[in-house]
Amino acid sequence: MSASKLTGALAIAKSRGAETPSSTATLSIDSITDRVEGDSRPLNPAHIEELADSIAIVGLIAPIAVDSQGRLLAGGHRRAAILLLREQDPDAYAKQFPNEQVPIRRYDFDSQIEPEKALAIEASENEKRRDYTPTEVRAIADRLRAAGYRDAPGKPKKGEKALRPALELIIGKSIRQVRRYLNDIPDDSTEDGQQNQDKQTRSDVLVLNRALSNLQKWANLANKYEKPGKATKDLKSHINRMIQEIEDTIEELEAEENDGS
Repeated sequence: MSASKLTGALAIAKSRGAETPSSTATLSIDSITDRVEGDSRPLNPAHIEELADSIAIVGLIAPIAVDSQGRLLAGGHRRAAILLLREQDPDAYAKQFPNEQVPIRRYDFDSQIEPEKALAIEASENEKRRDYTPTEVRAIADRLRAAGYRDAPGKPKKGEKALRPALELIIGKSIRQVRRYLNDIPDDSTEDGQQNQDKQTRSDVLVLNRALSNLQKWANLANKYEKPGKATKDLKSHINRMIQEIEDTIEELEAEENDGS
């Protein structure tokens, strides 16, 4: 299915108003069948694995959208992640989904008869995810931290999992918005707020780049010693770790700025 069709469907959904689901209930995961026309976008295996890990801890936060016949409308990654969890960790699967029942939002129409409506709902569902309060996001984050997810600048060490990308997948918001939720910062979704945030991000990147430049000079100075003592070796090790942390933070800030643009 082409991107132009999906874009057109989203325009239709916006102009007419999204169809309201007739019910929120549960359905056996095996009863949720494929879309009539297949997925409008390919599934990302890495996202599926990350979602499966998080679902094992916090459950399914956003229900899967289906039509009156149980055909998938939106939530292909979530369905795939649940199936992967069932295969890899049956105990966690049974805990999160008693009797194999999965939370769903059912829409009262047949997507085989009305495929355009199905596409419009898919577009609307994927664009408009529920807004979580900072308290709710922090509660989810606490459960992930307790399960070993890491919330700190820089890349996770071997065996560690990053908290913020996991939250991004779970709640369907950007890493920038996740950070604002965690820090309980007022929303910056207005144009002026977004511009101010972009300016702050660029200012932060500038400061970090200056610090990075100075650290690299110190690291080069330490490298000039042919037989450095323990103190010099320890300092060099600390400097290298700081350089890595700053580089990772700059990369994250620049990625967030690009996501928000």
